[in-house]
This record gives sequence, C-alpha cells and structure tokens, in this order.
Amino acid sequence: MLVLVLALKACDGFYLPGVYPRNFGTGDEVPLQVDSLRSRKTLPLAPYSLPFCAPENPTRVAENLGEFLMGEKKYDSLYSLHMKEEVYCAQLCTTDLGKERRSKFYEAVKEEYHNNWIVDNLPASMRLEDELHETDQYYDGFPIGFMEGDDAYVYNHANIAISYHEVESEEGKYRVVGFQVEPFSISHDFENKAKGWNKDQKFTEVDISNPMLSCQKTSAGEETDKMHTDWAMVQGSGQQKAAGVILFTYDVTWVSSDLHWASRWDIYLSMGDNMDSEVHWISILNSVLIVLVLTAMIACILIRALRKDLMRYNAVPTDEEKAEEREEFGWKLVHADVFRPPASHPMLLAVCCGTGAQLICMSMITVFFAAIGFLSPAYRGGLVMGLLMFYVLFGGVAGYVTARLYKTFKGKMWQRATLLTAFLYPGMFFGMFFILDLASWTYGSSDAVPFWIMLVVVLLWFCVSTPLVFLGSYFGYKKDAIEFPVNTSNIPRQIPEQPWFMNMFLTCFIGGILPFGACFVELFFIMSSIWAAWYYYMFGFLLIVFVILLITCAEITLLFCYFQLCAENYNWWWRSFMTGGSAGFWVFLYSVWYFKGLGINTFATYLLYFGYMSAVSIGIFLITGLTGLTSCLWFNKKIYASIKVD
Repeated sequence: MLVLVLALKACDGFYLPGVYPRNFGTGDEVPLQVDSLRSRKTLPLAPYSLPFCAPENPTRVAENLGEFLMGEKKYDSLYSLHMKEEVYCAQLCTTDLGKERRSKFYEAVKEEYHNNWIVDNLPASMRLEDELHETDQYYDGFPIGFMEGDDAYVYNHANIAISYHEVESEEGKYRVVGFQVEPFSISHDFENKAKGWNKDQKFTEVDISNPMLSCQKTSAGEETDKMHTDWAMVQGSGQQKAAGVILFTYDVTWVSSDLHWASRWDIYLSMGDNMDSEVHWISILNSVLIVLVLTAMIACILIRALRKDLMRYNAVPTDEEKAEEREEFGWKLVHADVFRPPASHPMLLAVCCGTGAQLICMSMITVFFAAIGFLSPAYRGGLVMGLLMFYVLFGGVAGYVTARLYKTFKGKMWQRATLLTAFLYPGMFFGMFFILDLASWTYGSSDAVPFWIMLVVVLLWFCVSTPLVFLGSYFGYKKDAIEFPVNTSNIPRQIPEQPWFMNMFLTCFIGGILPFGACFVELFFIMSSIWAAWYYYMFGFLLIVFVILLITCAEITLLFCYFQLCAENYNWWWRSFMTGGSAGFWVFLYSVWYFKGLGINTFATYLLYFGYMSAVSIGIFLITGLTGLTSCLWFNKKIYASIKVD
C-alpha cells in the first residue's frame, strides 16, 4: 500500500517533456516574446523585418530542433509585463515611416500578415464575436493592420489581457492561463509629431471601458479634452494623408480566472469554424461505413467465389474426368508462376517496401505518442522533432524489410539494395528540402532553416539512420527467404489477353479512391493545421483514421489481386504496390484543390507548397503501397496453400 501511495504521488508531479508550469509572484516579470509574422497568402517574415518597436539588440529565444525546422523565430520584445501590475497607455516607441518603410508596411497589411506573440508558452489569441454560433471564437495571433478600400491602417495600440490562476500549493504564486490581445488603430496627437516622439509627454490614465478612448494625451502636464480616435494610416489615397510618425502604445490588464493551468490550451485547440469534434465523428463514421461496405463486398465476392474454386480444385476427379483430362481454369493455372519474382526492377520494389515499412512505423508511433499527449501543440516543435527522431530510429526496419524481400526475389547485389534504402528516399526528401530552403532564403522568409540545423539533420541521417539501415539489412540477409506453398517453374507461363477492366491505370484509379474517401475529411484538418496555422490536436481521431486507411488499402488491393489472378495474370507484385499506393496520388490531387482556397500569389509560395506536398504524397504512396503488397502476399500464400497441386 505504501508503494502504491508513493507511485500515485509521483504521478501527481509528472509533466510532459518540454511542458511544465511556471509560477510567478506579484511583480515578477512575465516575458512577452514575438514570433514570425505569418500570412496565409505568402511566406512568413521575421518579427522585426517590419518597422515595429524592437530592442536595440534583439535576443533570439532558445528553441529546440523541431522549432527550427518549422521556421519559428522567437525574439524578446520591449513590452514590459509584471504579474498583477496593470498598465494603461504605456508608451513603447515611435516609428518614422519613410517612403520605403511605408511601402513595406502597406504591402504587409495588404497581404494580411499577423503578429504572433507568446507569453509563458501561450500564443496570443484574438477574441471575436461569432453571431452564427452565439459564442466567442478565438483565433491565433492578430493582424498587423487592416485595409479600408485602398487605404492601409496599422494597429499601433494593443490591449493585452492576461488571465492568471493562483497556485493552490504555493501562497502568493500565480500561473498564466490565458493571453488575449485586442488590437486598435489610433492616431495619437503629440507635440513635434513630424520630428518624433518626446519622452516627456505623458498620457493620462483613463477608464479603458472604451479602448479607442484610452489614450488621451497631456502635454507639459496640461490635460487635453480631445479624444484621439482617428486611425493610424500607413498609406492612403485622395485627400487622406498617411502619418509620417506612428506612436505604439499598449495596455496590460490582469484577470483572475478559475481555469486551471492544465486546461489553458483548450481555446486554442478549438480554433476555427470547422474544428469541431462532431465533424471528426462524422468523418470516422463515414470511414467505418466505407470499410464495412468494402468488407461485405469482399466477403460476398471472394469468400463465395473462393469456396467454389477450392471445392472444384480439390475435388477427386471421376473416371470420366480422368479420361477426358478435366480442363482447369482460373487462378490455379498460374500456381507455378504466382510467386515468381517481379520481372522488372525487383531491387527498386524491395527498397520501396523497406522505406514504406519505416514510414509506417514512424507514423504509427508518432501519432500514438501525440494521442496520449507527449507531442501536444503545447510542446512547441515536438511533433516535427518526434517525426524526425522516429524516422531515424526505424532505419533498421527499412533495412530488414528490404533485405528479406530482395533475398526472396533472389537478388544478389545486396550492398546496392542497402545503399538505396539508406539514401534514395531520404536523399530525395533532403535534396528537395534543401532547394526549398534556398528559395526561402532568397525571398527573405523566416521559414528558412539555418545551415547548422541542416548539418544536424545530415548528421542524424549519416550517423544514426544509415548505420541502423545496414544493421537491419545484415539481420535480414541472415534470415531465410520467405517460403511459398508452391514451387515456381523455370519457364514462365504466357499471359492471355486481359479484359479492359483489368487495365493497370483503371485499377490504380479506382484502387486509390476508396482509401482516399476514408480519410479525406481528416486530411482537411491536417492541411489546415500545416498551411492555415490551425492547431491540430485530435490525434486519437487521426490514429483511428490512419488504421482505417491501411485496412481499406489492403482490402481493395486484395480484391483486385484476386480478379487479376482469375484472369491468369501472375504479375501482381508491382501492380499490388501501385494499386495501394495510388492513394498518395489522390492526396496530391486534393492538395491542388485545397491550394485554390489559400489565395497564394507568389512564385516562392507555389514552389514551397507543391514541393512539400509532393514529398508528403510520395511518403503516403510508399506507406499504402507496402500495405497493398503485404496484404496480397498474405492472401496468395493462403489460397495457394489450400489447393492440391500435382
């Protein structure tokens, strides 16, 4: 009982890696950091690439490998926040907008860039009233300004609201549980505006119930009754004139909340109009129905047809049938060729299967750890870092699967097969990543990954993944080749003319639709998380959908394989891989359709989007292709082990 109590107490003090609570006392500094400026229409920018108020020497906040690969760039800021100390109309700095700066600001507002601030690992959220749902909707970050016709206005005043919760176990200590920003555009009126801001000018502290009126200026101690509610224009047209100098100000309010620290990410995980668990359940139901219908169809076609075939093939022939030499037809006729190694590129097929096995293991383990909370969005960069680390560590699986399959194909150049496994897909992906990163550097995007991070990835590839591939390959070649229930003849059988509906392009076209239909709803949420800056958190749903995707690929590929063998075509190795893998082709087509809704208009963004989506689609092709091939291999071994062969 004592051990049990101690174990329970230990669980009470457990926090996920990289995510732990931070306690603040009254008056303690609560740092506000600024992250990259992001837009759905174009590439991200560094936080101080626009003329915002910046420290003299901005310090970059330490990041993990995943954050670097995601292109996050966090810096310290001039905003001064102290626990439970409220501030009204604090003067930050002025920005002198010359012609070049004004044009840059104007284009950024037009491209709908958003500020991304962070307090105690919480991103800034902006609350908007939603009349449709009769509730408040929260959005990640807040825009740097807004357009009215051809005029651009900058948000130069921020109402910062920090929610805090008192720590039960420590008196006088508090934890940050909420971070909201309400931006406003205010045309501040101050002396020597053309020359800049005079620090001697003070602002009166007024009631902030109307944030637009919260910044009244007093000059030399004299209070003015003018409410400066004009907008701070960056660039205008006609009679309107843009401000030459913009003063940035902010308010800070502290709000006591009953929300506990463990639940503070809830509002972020429900952002977006479509991020609703009901939609996920409908998606799951849709996928389950597809699997049930497909399973029922296979049960009706395969089991019934197979039972009839097995009864005919295993029946003892009568004297008349012996005399007439009973004619046989169907899949039994190709028993001496069905396990013949593929006629073309057997090494490439083995390498693709090994890489597919590595990607399946990486995906399943990563999604599992994300589902139990170890790779939650609160752990910044954790998901990307988990994907990379698990891919590297499962290099041994790739080597083992490639070796076993290539040995089964009676291949002799095992060194070349192992090298291809270690370098083909990783090299292609890294080369694509390097080219896209150069494009990001060229366009000055904050998504550009530093060179030393590239070097770390290369070291992980060469020093961890590659040795594991060779180790797995060594054990794979030590094992015996896969045994088959029938022998393979020396002379291949001639394949008769195939019916039109067994055309390879048609089977791949149809074979990819059903698996894609089982997962396309969840795919929308994933792509919105990647390209529309939503936080994805329903990894339990994703795990279920991923399993359904694999089951659907296996069933549809198995069905087409049976039809192919009945047509006396024994070249099923590559076709089963291509039929299952065609789901990746449909994912790429869906990405083209999704791209239309992003409103992207720069060549670099085109390049990055389709470059990364091509790499992802190839990965899905390898995963579903291996699933189709292994299901057909299991099926063929089962049915040919059930017949009598003379």
